[in-house]
Formats: sequence, structure tokens, C-alpha cells
Amino acid sequence: MNFLVTGGSGFIGSHLIGRLLVEGHYVINIDNFDDFYPYPIKINNTLESLGKEKKKLFNNKEKDLACLKDETRSPQYKLYTEDVRNAEELNKIFSSHKIDFVVHLASLAGVRPSMEKPLEYEEVNIRGSMNIWEMCKAHYIKKCIVASSSSVYGNNKKIPFSESDTVDFPISPYAATKRCIEIMGHVYHHLYEIDMIFLRFFTVYGPRQRPDLAIHKFSNLIAGEKEIPFFGNGNTSRDYTYIDDIIEGVMKSIDYLKKNQNVFENINLGENERISLNKMVSALESTLKKKAIKKHFPVHKGDVKKTNADLTKAKKMLGYQPKTKFQNGIKKFVAWFLAKDSVV
Repeated sequence: MNFLVTGGSGFIGSHLIGRLLVEGHYVINIDNFDDFYPYPIKINNTLESLGKEKKKLFNNKEKDLACLKDETRSPQYKLYTEDVRNAEELNKIFSSHKIDFVVHLASLAGVRPSMEKPLEYEEVNIRGSMNIWEMCKAHYIKKCIVASSSSVYGNNKKIPFSESDTVDFPISPYAATKRCIEIMGHVYHHLYEIDMIFLRFFTVYGPRQRPDLAIHKFSNLIAGEKEIPFFGNGNTSRDYTYIDDIIEGVMKSIDYLKKNQNVFENINLGENERISLNKMVSALESTLKKKAIKKHFPVHKGDVKKTNADLTKAKKMLGYQPKTKFQNGIKKFVAWFLAKDSVV
């Protein structure tokens, strides 16, 4: 099949593209290499997804991306360094390929940064998603998987979080944009018969994790014997989900959409285990064999207190079954982290 993946050079996207290529599919990757974090990370993600070794960079973004396009030329893969906000360029890409399936992962990420520039998050996450669906409508593409987030649940009082819970009370602009695209996605499903699954990812971690996310950020700081920002008393908790389990859930969602018609679903992908901030830091300390130096801050207003995925629907509908427990996942992440020599 011919897949178009947006955000395919990011953390989750690069792992997904690697899996799709191994299974023999043709992949079109659209990623704008946004400056949210250093672009060389995404260049290396892209190379790794294609089974290629890291390359020496010129420290010039335009030149490095041009070289990356040359390096990744393949009958099975095509890279476009475009932005989902650019409808004109998107139309050129969609018009140049026969696309069977879209996996839309691209977005501006991060709860706290979204509070600083909410209008940009609206523009990228909502308008960008609508641009993708406008392309699906225009080019008669009927299968689409979209990245949503556990953040849509806000400070949900019921544990674990179920897809049937009310999600009308997000507490950050980022969460609000994710909920908005779920709602707008239903419009495109209803009007244009585009089958969609929105996957609510629960705190994904593992090799290639973004450097701004807690596990990677804390690993860098602990290994470098620097202070970590520690919010609250450490009792906030997350349902950490290992990247391999997430990719398995995405692949099972693809299989489900291939086999079924008239589909519109929101589905949780998590681990179903709550890990406190205290426990997460302790696990990193133990695995890195270094003590964390904590700098205490109040709990951030945009941060939810806890997340916990009810996986009943994912297991029943997709056959999803996460296999990586947190302690094992942390060991795998730290092994990758130390091997890549990423301490700053």
C-alpha cells in the first residue's frame, strides 16, 4: 500500500515509517523540521527509519535537508520538507502520488509551550489537520489515522480514563486543539465518508523520544549532574507507554481500517499502569546509577494530575496488548540514551 505519513521524522513517526518500510509499503513522509527542537535530531530519526547510519552535518539547515533528501532517495520512500499549513504545496504532493492511506501525526506538541503561543497551536494543529482532510476529500482518500492525546481528558476524575468519558474540559491550549480535531474529524467522516481512528496516545517514551519530554530531559540532566525541574511533591502520575507498543497499536489500527467500512473511533493507546513522578525519577536514578538533584517548583497549571488508560476498547477492537512494563522500558531507553552519547 501507499502511505502518506505527516510528522514522519519525529519520534513516533520515524518508528512507524521504519515498520511500514520493513513490511514492504511505499511511504511518503511530510515533515517541516520545525525548530521546536534541534533539526539534526529529526535528520537522524529519518536516517534511522531507513536503516541508514548518521551523517556528518554542515550545521546549515537548508543544506543539511537538501543532503538528506538526496541520501534518502528510494523507490520505496519520498521525503517532503513541507508544512501542513501550506495547502497549495500539500495539493502538489497529493496530486503527485496515488495515496491509499494517511497517518496524520504532525502537530505542534507540548502542553506548557502551548500556553505561550496558543494561536500558533490552533493554526498548526487544527488548520493543518483540516488541510490534510481537505486533501483526502479532494483526492478520494478514505482511510485516515490521526494522533490525538491523553491530554484531552484534562483532570478527569474517573480512573482509568475511558473513551466514553466526557472530554469537554481540557486545561491547556494543546489539549484543546487535540479535542477540536477529534470533533472536526467527525465532520469529515460524516460528510465525505472518510474512515478515521483517532489514537489517544498516553505519554510515549523510548529510543528517539523528544529531548524536551521528561524521561529524556531528566536523563540528560541527571547524567550531567545538573538540576532537574521537579514540579509538586512527586505524586502526579502518568501512564507511560513504550514506543514499540504504540507502533503495534498503530499497525493494528491500520489493519482494522483496511478491513472495515464506515469507521469513526477514538481509541486509547496506553500501558494501563500509573507511574508517579517520584517513581519515574527513582527508576532513572537506579538505571543511570546517579542521584537526581531536584529543583522544586509548584505544579504547573497546564499539567494534568494523572493519566491512566482504560484499554478495554483497544483490546477488544484492535487486539492491542502492551508488552513492555515500565521498568523494562526504562532500561531499554537508558541503554539507547547512553549509547547515543547525548549528555549535554
